[in-house]
Formats: sequence, C-alpha cells, structure tokens
Amino acid sequence: MASKLKEMDDVVRTMHLRAIMDRSDDKEQTLLIIVSDHGMTESGNHGGSSYEETDSLMLFIGLSSNISDYAAATNNVAFQVDLAPTLALLFGVPIPKNNVGVLVPGTLNSLRDYEQLRALELNSWQLLRLMQAQLPSSLFGDFSCNCFLDGTCEGLGSDISECSGDKEKQLICLFRNAAVLHGIWKSKKLSESSSSMEDFSRSLDAYNAFLKTASEWLASKTTEKPVLLLGLGISAMLLSCFVCVSLFLSLFKEVYHEPKDRVYSLSYLLNSEEVFILAVPLLFVISMGSSSMVEEEHYIWHFTVATFYLLLLFKTAKSLNFSKGINIFRDYKLGSIFSLLISGRLLRGWHQGGVNWTYLPDISKWLEQVGSGYVKWIQLISSFLVIGLGLITLFRTGSKRKSVCVVAFGFSTCGFLILLHAWRYQDDMFEVSTVTAKLIYLLLSISAIGAALALPWSMINKDKSFLAEAGDCLYLIGSAYVLSWCLLQLLLQQPINSGPILLLLIQILAISGLSSKDSQINEWVEIAALYYMGMAGHFALGNSNTLATIDVAGAFIGISSHSTILSGILMFMITYASPILFLLSLVMYIGAYLRNHSHSTRSAHRDTNLGEVLKLKLGFPCLVPLCINSILLTAYTVVLLLMRNHLFVWSVFSPKYLYVCATTLCTYIGVFVVAVTVTYTFSVTCLLRSNTRTRQDTTIM
Repeated sequence: MASKLKEMDDVVRTMHLRAIMDRSDDKEQTLLIIVSDHGMTESGNHGGSSYEETDSLMLFIGLSSNISDYAAATNNVAFQVDLAPTLALLFGVPIPKNNVGVLVPGTLNSLRDYEQLRALELNSWQLLRLMQAQLPSSLFGDFSCNCFLDGTCEGLGSDISECSGDKEKQLICLFRNAAVLHGIWKSKKLSESSSSMEDFSRSLDAYNAFLKTASEWLASKTTEKPVLLLGLGISAMLLSCFVCVSLFLSLFKEVYHEPKDRVYSLSYLLNSEEVFILAVPLLFVISMGSSSMVEEEHYIWHFTVATFYLLLLFKTAKSLNFSKGINIFRDYKLGSIFSLLISGRLLRGWHQGGVNWTYLPDISKWLEQVGSGYVKWIQLISSFLVIGLGLITLFRTGSKRKSVCVVAFGFSTCGFLILLHAWRYQDDMFEVSTVTAKLIYLLLSISAIGAALALPWSMINKDKSFLAEAGDCLYLIGSAYVLSWCLLQLLLQQPINSGPILLLLIQILAISGLSSKDSQINEWVEIAALYYMGMAGHFALGNSNTLATIDVAGAFIGISSHSTILSGILMFMITYASPILFLLSLVMYIGAYLRNHSHSTRSAHRDTNLGEVLKLKLGFPCLVPLCINSILLTAYTVVLLLMRNHLFVWSVFSPKYLYVCATTLCTYIGVFVVAVTVTYTFSVTCLLRSNTRTRQDTTIM
C-alpha cells in the first residue's frame, strides 16, 4: 500500500509541475482536483457506512490563494454534494438543477470581491429555487423572485431584520438580508463611494449563513423518511407473509395428515430435500445484507438447483433395486434427472453473469468469437427443437382431438415464421418486419388463449375419472402455455439466448415427467424447486441485479411507433422470461400430477366436491410461490431500510429492490394465470360431467 500511495503522489506531482511549466504570464490557470469516491478502515473495509469509509478526499491544487504554511494541519470539512456547485461556478457553467450543495469555503479566495459575491449569489438563487418548490408561496410575502430571468429580485426591502421563528421563515429572512447587504455593497461600488471591507465581509457572511442553513434544510428534506408510513408498510408486509405461511401450514397438515409425534421426529425433520428447500429462503435472507452477494446472486440460485438435482439423483438411485432387474420406469426417472443436471450445467456456463466476473469466458462469448454463423445454427436448431418438443408434448396426450390439431397448427405456423425470421435476419435481428412480428404476436395469443378456453369443452371422456380427465386437459393447456411462451422468447430474445430457451424447456419436460404416482418427494417441494429453477434460468439468460443488463432493444420488436407502455411490457417479458415460463409450467405440472394420482384413495372420495378439489390441487401451486416471494420481499425491504446509509445503497441495493418488486409482480401474474386456468378447467369439466350424468339418468327413466 505504501508503494502504491507513493506512486500516486508522484503522478500528482508530475501533473502539477507540468501545469506550472505550461502557464504563460499568469494569463492561464490550471486547476488540479483530486477526489476519492470513498475512504477505508484500517482493516481494508470500504463498503460500509462508518466515518472512515464515508470520509473521502477533495484536494484543490492551483487556486493561487493565500494559504497558510500550516494549511496541511487544518481540517476543512465539506460534503460531496458541494463539489458540483464549486466546480460549476469556478468554470462558469450552470449548477446542476437539483443540487443542494454550497461552495466549498476557501476556493474563491483567489477571485475579486465582486466575483466572489456573484458566485455566492448564484449559489443562493439555486437553493432558493429548490426552496420555492417545497415552501408555500405565502411565506415569501410580497417579494417575487425573477432572479433566474432578469437577475432582479423585487420586494426585498432595504432593512436588515433579525431572523427568528420557524425554520422556513428564517430561511426567507436570511436570503433577504444577504440580498440587501449585497445590494448596499453594489450601490456603494457603483457610486464610487467608500466601499469598506466591512460591507464586503457582512455580505459574505450573510450569504454563507443562508447557504449553510438552506443546504442543511434541503438535504434533510431530500433524506426525510416518513417513519409512520414505513412502519405501516413493513407491518403490512409482515402480516401478508404471516398469512401466506399460516395458510401453507394449514394446508400442509390437511393434505399429509402427519401425526404430531411423526412431525417432530428426528427422521422426519432430517428429510434432506425438504430441509434443503426450506433452508434456501433463509440462505437468501442472510446473504441480502452483503453488497457482494447481491451483485453475485446467481451463484446461490445455480448452487440451489444443482444441489436439488443431486438430492433427487441420490434419492432415486437409493430406491433402485438392481437385483430384480432393470425397471424401465425408474430408469426413465434417472434419465430425467441426468437431463436436469446436464442442462443445468450448460445454463450455468452460458452466461457468466453477475457484476465482478463478467469478463471471464463463457459459452456465449465463445460462440460470438468463433463467428455469427455458429450462433445462427444454434438459433435455428434450438428453434426447431423447441417447436418439435412442444408439438410432441401436445400430441402425446390429445392426438385424436380436433381442437388439439387446430392449436398445433397455430403453433406450427408461428414456429415457421420464427424460423424464417431466424434464417433471414440473423445479421440484424431487429430488421424483422413489424407486420410479421405483429402476426406472430396475434397467432401466439389466439393459440394460447384459445387452447385454455376451448380444450376443456372437448376433452370429455366417460372412461376416465374426473381428476384424470381434468389432468389431461390441464396438461394440454399447460403445454400450450409453455410452447407459446418459448416461441415468443425465441422472437424477442437475443439470438445467443435461443440455446438457453431450449434448455429451459427440457428442464420443464423433465421435471413434469418426475411427477409420478410413486414419487417419494412431496408436491410442495417440487413446486418450490420449479420456482428456484425459474430464478436460476433468469440469470442464465444473462440478467443480473444491475439495470445495465436489461435488454432494451428487443422491447421494440413489432412496434411501429414509440409506446412506453408496450415497450415496457415487452421489456418485462424479456427480462422475466424464465420465472414466468416456470410459473406457467405449473399448469402442466398440475395436469401431470392429477393424471398420475387420479386413482388414489384420497382423491377418490373428494371427486364430487369441486371446492375441496380446488383447495387440495390448487393450494400448493399458488401458496408456495407466494410464500417464497413474500418472505424474500419482506426480508429485503427490511434489509434496504437498514442499509439506507450504506455507501452502495444507490448502486447495489436500490436496483436489487426494483428487481425484487418486479419479481413480485411476475409471481402474482403467474399465480393468477394458474389459478384462473385451473379453476376454469375444473368448472367446465365438472359441468360437462354433471350434464352427462343428468342425460344418462333421463335416458334410464
């Protein structure tokens, strides 16, 4: 550290000597300013809010002022906001519009008297304008300020008054006194009467008194926090979190019927995947207080999903009995887990992500370096496989249904248009025709919404139970949702992200295949894992907790004229492509779960009670994402409140809070779509079976 400091001192010395040598006849002056963004403690910490960490350097060299020989021993204190008006007035440029700083004392000593007072006057006008925006006009009395238009202030009077009363009245009084004293000094100067140093000093002191008081008042207003409103907001969040968790625990006890001694037994509490899923929110709450962990959050999500995959592999392999031969069904489960592991590792390496290590090599950088032709082939192959896997999933359940064929035709048309777009406009993905993009939007919307509305009316099957029939229908609707969202992302995302879209689809198909009737993992664990996978995919697509990684360009595809709302919606879809995809896949997951559990005893005796079926089959898919999001939102709100004085509150914690709020909106939208779809499907299925049963009874009679 000592050698580094000496090196910096030598650099400053060289620059200063060069400035002195280049100066000619004292007609040109060079101001050398050395500033630091933060300080450091003795142990090397520099990101906190302690005095040592927030104390920084502001050194002015070349002001040609009469500085004492003991200046190095003095302690001149200024705020960082004071740097902007000081530089603006020294260089003759306007002060930033909303700056509340004042001139740093001593920086104007080299100027002439009228220049010093003029600079203080301009600084005072700046703060007065900000005060006018926050104070009622009645406080200004009969004086109207046109200082910013013609440089005159009317109604100030000519008397010096004693400033007392409220803080706001004192501020107006201080400005009046400073302006009056300045006017007296100028009138004496113009009339060539005796203008003593006493008049100049009085004007200088009056301006400094106003500037100091006004700056402190404005700074307190800008950092003023309504404690009551903050307390009410935090209380509402805590109450919401408590309600969500209470509903989840109530449903958990009703569904699993675990006896009390069983719940509190050591073997039950040490169930590996359940303990791990519950520990993940706690891990995030602990990590939220560290700015470095907020910047590199993607490591936690990738670690979470990779560990969960390994727990699945361990539990599945442990249940295999090789002495009885190979079980094809269990081998299929094992293959699904391996596909999760492989796709997860590819997603982890596709984008480096984060903030501090983005320069490290990854798959996307390698593909871009070897040439755009490889990216083009990756995009074409990924698009073709996404379309193929989606159509296979649709036809696997409803191959004989005309409605399924119509939906599949709509998706096939969209897929063809997207493939054509990928082939034609690879060099510039944003040259795609606006008409083509709008046509794709229209076809995808009609196909997805049409599938959700029409399929429940065409899936009646007398040979299947109520839950099996509803499960088939929900699986088809969920497949339509997933396929339409993947096709939309293939159009909106950067071409390099077409590979991750395919990998995310593979993960969804694999996890839905694991929801079998002999699955040893509870339903809520699988749903929580889907939520975690969606967040891991969010970072795998190149997103981070900084606003710089938001894909703005893709938000204008298909928009012929500027629209903030439409562009914002598309930007939201691009940024939260993965979380929304996995939330939509919950419809597909519920369908697979119902089909595989339709003959269980617990399901059979509730077959006719629609309310009970909805509560048991829709409860966990809605409550689990809401609980996780509520815990993280509440915890991070408290963390942000505690970190409000942190050095990185604006650069790290505030952008992250915007992402947390956007994630909350994403979760609510996804859960709402799932709830409406499942409720509508169950209602239609129940209505059709009731009508069929009524017709059968009428025929018998």
